[in-house]
Amino acid sequence: MPTFALPNRRRNRGSKAARLTRTLGLTGAAAAALALPVVGATSAFAAPSPATEQVALQTQGTTLDSWIRQSLSIMAQHNIPGSYNGIYRNVMRESSGNPKAINLWDSNAQAGIPSKGLLQVIDPTFRSYHVAGTAFDPYDPVANITAACNYAAARYGSIDNVNSAY
Repeated sequence: MPTFALPNRRRNRGSKAARLTRTLGLTGAAAAALALPVVGATSAFAAPSPATEQVALQTQGTTLDSWIRQSLSIMAQHNIPGSYNGIYRNVMRESSGNPKAINLWDSNAQAGIPSKGLLQVIDPTFRSYHVAGTAFDPYDPVANITAACNYAAARYGSIDNVNSAY
């Protein structure tokens, strides 16, 4: 007689302990999966930790053009004003397009917080104006541009209005 025709009591489903282990394993995995987004969050809108963001968010491309275009896309999602030309003009003035640029001589550097990256952002400003969707790294080109544009929007209305050191 085929197995599917046997009454439930005679079907071999393993021991009670094996069934309980399978049930708890599946239930535990489901509960863990549901709890993952909430663990460590202080509110429903808690931002991901910087360590998580760095691993998950990678800048694409190796050119200034690609970095500006990625930043503009993220800025559009967050309603941060700015244009390609405004960003490009400020990048060229601040770092000549070098994402690893660091200023070790100005007043910020003398205070122990040197300006870094394409748009020469200091760490406290980067932390305050960092935009979700970018790496939490001031040397990351897209993160640097986007945070600087977010700061410029708050302070000057747009990066397009910045024509000197800011």
